[in-house]
Amino acid sequence: MSLSAQTYWAAHAWLNGTVEPGTVISTGTDGRITAVRTGVPEPPVGAVPLGGLTVPGLANAHSHFFHRALRGTTQIGGGTFWTWREAMYLAASQLTPESAHELARAVYAEMALAGITCVGEFHYVHHAPGGTPYQNPNAMGEALIAAAGEAGIRLTLLDTCYLTSGFGTPPTPQQRRFSDGTADAWATRAAALTDTGHARIGAAIHSVRAVPATAFATVADWARERGAPLHLHLSEQPAENDACHRAHARTPTRLLADHGILGPGTTAVHATHLTDDDITLLGATGTGVCVCPTTERDLADGIGPAAALERAGSPLSLGSDSHAVIDLLEEARALELNERLRTRARGHWTAAQLLRTASEEGHAALGWPDAGRLEPGSLADFTTVALDTVRTAGPAPALATEAVIYAATAADVRHTVVGGRHIVRDGVHQTVHDTAGTLARTIRALNHPR
Repeated sequence: MSLSAQTYWAAHAWLNGTVEPGTVISTGTDGRITAVRTGVPEPPVGAVPLGGLTVPGLANAHSHFFHRALRGTTQIGGGTFWTWREAMYLAASQLTPESAHELARAVYAEMALAGITCVGEFHYVHHAPGGTPYQNPNAMGEALIAAAGEAGIRLTLLDTCYLTSGFGTPPTPQQRRFSDGTADAWATRAAALTDTGHARIGAAIHSVRAVPATAFATVADWARERGAPLHLHLSEQPAENDACHRAHARTPTRLLADHGILGPGTTAVHATHLTDDDITLLGATGTGVCVCPTTERDLADGIGPAAALERAGSPLSLGSDSHAVIDLLEEARALELNERLRTRARGHWTAAQLLRTASEEGHAALGWPDAGRLEPGSLADFTTVALDTVRTAGPAPALATEAVIYAATAADVRHTVVGGRHIVRDGVHQTVHDTAGTLARTIRALNHPR
């Protein structure tokens, strides 16, 4: 992704848990870090200065880009996840490949402005309304790949199999554009998608209610044959668990385990309402769990057993999901703060552990294990958070990690570098020049179609 070699000088850099002052990060033409040198008090000639704390780029492991159009519009009155879902379906019904590209480009630019260098897009709006495929069956997915490239961030397109409305029931009219009809048809269409320099293709089982258990293996085998990540929504709502019990006399986690879906290449999203046996199954198989705290609290979903899952052996990652906010620093601290509310005790994760969850673990869940660390050979993806704003000023530099995780917001991000390219400079996106204006225009058109 990089056009030329570049040298950056970080006033402070987070190097695998240690805050180092005066760090030079050199990048090569292949978009990777070639050298890291500490103890450099001033920027060398020609180096780009990065004031603040430079950390590995953040990975947003779970996104539905078009949910960004609902921000602020669903906050009047009460309701539940299921009533919110009706507004989401309405937004989905308006999408075209052209509007999806424009909105996703702006949403991914907003992510870059928040220090996110890689996103996992859980993509299931495949076809035209009514379910008719576009002339190019992957027109929607390719629009998202192009959007991420133009916004300057990496993408794992988690192409999603979505076949039923519930256990044994066909898709509703609103859901028909999500469905390929059969898992084999899904696999054939998804196989036409290819990796690019900035994008990788993964797979997703939408949920146990939206994919029959007999079709799980088709999706899982597709991912395993390609060495691609496999994601799925899991136990986001008690109603899903209850319906699974009625259909299969077991929990969704046990159903997945019985069909061989769990394992290190699989990431379960949410995993909010689990039994002790579920937690053991996920941990013992090394299945990852992506927690989305700002969405789970916005939709009143509940607080999941993240700490217990990690203790059991599940690596954790983070996602902004419905984009109530796009702020991975907020997601990271919410992981700890939610656990404090549950247990009435503090200190479940260190700031360094939370930062790894937001960066290295998220990249691994998305199939980018060569990102998330500031060291030679890693992808040159990093972000700089200011230490002199009203939120972050005060703590000694040695406590910069704590200041960033527990006080900074996306508004404090000053620089984002992806593949050695300076995508966000001094808080300004370098290719999507009016991100806020583009968001306003595209969301207005989506919410008020002619």
